[in-house]
Amino acid sequence: MRIFILTWAAVLAMLCSAIAGAPCLIAPSRELRANAQAPGATDDLGWSVLTSGIDTNLRGVSAAPFGKPMPGQPGDVLQERHIAVWASGSNGVILTSTDLGKTWKRLHVAGGDALDFRGIVAFDAKTALVMSSGEGDKSRIYRTTDGGNTWKLEFTDKRPSFFLDALVCKSECYALSDPVDGKFVLVATQHDKNWKTLPSDGMPAALPGEGAFAASGTALAIDPDGEIYFGTGGGASARVFHSMDRGKTWTATEVPVFSGNPSSGIFSIVATGDEVVVVGGDYKSPTRADRVAAYSPNLGRMWRLATEQPGGYRSAVVSMLDLMVAVGPGGEDVSHDRGIHWKHIGSLDLNAAFVSDIHHGWAVGANGTIVHFSNPMQLME
Repeated sequence: MRIFILTWAAVLAMLCSAIAGAPCLIAPSRELRANAQAPGATDDLGWSVLTSGIDTNLRGVSAAPFGKPMPGQPGDVLQERHIAVWASGSNGVILTSTDLGKTWKRLHVAGGDALDFRGIVAFDAKTALVMSSGEGDKSRIYRTTDGGNTWKLEFTDKRPSFFLDALVCKSECYALSDPVDGKFVLVATQHDKNWKTLPSDGMPAALPGEGAFAASGTALAIDPDGEIYFGTGGGASARVFHSMDRGKTWTATEVPVFSGNPSSGIFSIVATGDEVVVVGGDYKSPTRADRVAAYSPNLGRMWRLATEQPGGYRSAVVSMLDLMVAVGPGGEDVSHDRGIHWKHIGSLDLNAAFVSDIHHGWAVGANGTIVHFSNPMQLME
């Protein structure tokens, strides 16, 4: 049994939720303090815990630059722009910060307090997309253009087996659903406006029991050339689906990540344009470090297990130029050779991560935890 300590952040969160639609500024947790070094932090990454104690399991995080800093206000490392950070999770929670995590504003989607927001994409301080996961019409995509004061429902689907797992944007936005009528479903924007379900003619059939995992909302990725990848699990084998033509046709390749039961497979994927890296494992056996991570040096055509594995099940992986970072409920790992060797560096309980530039990364997890991380080698350049 977990015993939760009620922090001032939790009290403020509850007061905010009691006033429907009221924004709230949530200060960092007193117990963790703003910019406190995370337990187990090393020279591989600089970790700062920004806040915790909110009654939510945060699953999505994204960040985007905006504007120019005013005199006396913090910008990025070069003092050129602000960074808007957005996070989302269970119990309808959406948070945003425009001062590098010093304060957080609690946002509300009308009628969405019971939704589980597993994915979020930030465009700037005013504009963002958020994705909820659940059966049928509990899977939704909302957009805000006024900093989260109001949200417009952009897409949902009433079919019972429809279940959104991941959301990603580049020039266009894509969201992935578990199989409907035997095939995975991809929905996409058309010129960044109307969402439509893409034809499934070129999609290979799903294996019995196969699906995608929504643990971090990052089972779907787009590489710098616009090619689309997503990872699966739950079936007899884990697979990576790859499309070179924006979702018209697909190939599916088996990946040697641990699989074979409903709780195992690929949970997150990152595509850099040179390599593709996946992490996962079995979330019901989080300390099992067998076949957690794999990499492909040739755009997903051939896969190899990492020579040195992360320390257990990992739900998200991100790329910080030459550095890969994997997070999960059992801690964090880094790779300096694009997924071949992993080094365990910390023990925070985290679900998802996002890199905004070479100086800033963000991760979120249980009990409303939000952390900032940076690559010290890049900071010294």
